[in-house]
Amino acid sequence: MLDPAFVTGAPNWVDLGTPDLDAATAFYRGLFGWELVPGGPETGGYGMYQLNGRTVAGAMTVPEDQGKPAWSVYFQTPDADATARTVEQAGGTAAFPPMDVLDYGRMGGFTDNAGAYFGVWQPGTNTGLDVIREPGALIWSELYTPDVPAAAAFFHTVFGWQTEDMAYPGGSYTMVRPAGTERDMSWFGGLVPIDGVPSQAPAGPHWLPYFAVEDCDTAVADVERLGGSVTLAAMDVPDVGRIATFADPAGAAFAVIKPTMPEG
Repeated sequence: MLDPAFVTGAPNWVDLGTPDLDAATAFYRGLFGWELVPGGPETGGYGMYQLNGRTVAGAMTVPEDQGKPAWSVYFQTPDADATARTVEQAGGTAAFPPMDVLDYGRMGGFTDNAGAYFGVWQPGTNTGLDVIREPGALIWSELYTPDVPAAAAFFHTVFGWQTEDMAYPGGSYTMVRPAGTERDMSWFGGLVPIDGVPSQAPAGPHWLPYFAVEDCDTAVADVERLGGSVTLAAMDVPDVGRIATFADPAGAAFAVIKPTMPEG
């Protein structure tokens, strides 16, 4: 699963945009035990979700007329401006150009050549998430896309990602890892044909973050109790784990996994 060493092209941040931050916080507190550390005026109200004092995600209020509720995945870059140029050369677009976030780092938002949104984070004093791969923290990310080979080519150009198809009964799954990393240790996500997943297709091309849990079925029950919805019932993936996908009460999509393989 996701490698704890943040390198170029690896996911190093994830955040939630939602119209009602208080309601979202109540939901994720009940599900994962997260607590919101509000941001000050200098951050525009951008806050941090923490688990036992360690940051697991960011969060901000996004009015409904400015964007739909969504989770966003960010990938590490040493130069956000250079990445922006490469994105455009590869056929993507800039949702917003790179900008400094105080002394924390520099960020930019983009869409790939199929329209899926993703972000980049150039670390400053904020080097990334404090914890990953533990219950309640980011462990995996999937891109749902209409053209997996085209997506693989795009992100290879932008970040140098390496891909490999993993066979499973009835098909294959394209895994991705940063350039120059060890094959068996650094897979952090997958590329999935969107037309083969009815629960994800209505959202169009997008990234879906997975958070680790101790018990997938308990997470399903908690999501329903807390007002979210189950978009894919808990299911076992051989040699991987037990997964389920959800929408939170505002509609932001995410997934959980209880791994059955040793992490990595």
